Amino acid sequence: MRKEQALAVFDNYKIRRVYDEKSEMWLFSVVDIMVALTQQPDYQTARKYWNKLKERLKKEGSESVTNCHQLKLEAADKKKYTTDVASPETLSGKKVVTGENFLPPSKPEKRIRGGPGERK
Repeated sequence: MRKEQALAVFDNYKIRRVYDEKSEMWLFSVVDIMVALTQQPDYQTARKYWNKLKERLKKEGSESVTNCHQLKLEAADKKKYTTDVASPETLSGKKVVTGENFLPPSKPEKRIRGGPGERK
């Protein structure tokens, strides 16, 4: 399998990607996407975020995590490290992109006293 590597830019964040000729699609670094989505300047924090999210998604039996692959991609220090990569279809799963099961639960809506339907 021959792979062509390139960088994609999203909101000024560099996202590593590799083209897989066999499947004829780009595979994107999941951690790089987490850096962009969380706007986290520290790569290690984003990596830990992804590891925790991945762990929780695995417990749920998420196909998104199952469909992630590991490839060696060049890092900022010019060395190659194994990192999770995924196709756009895999990444478009709502829970992976938003991390909805990782975010704190939303606060219940506050009712305004004296509003419609409020007993006095």
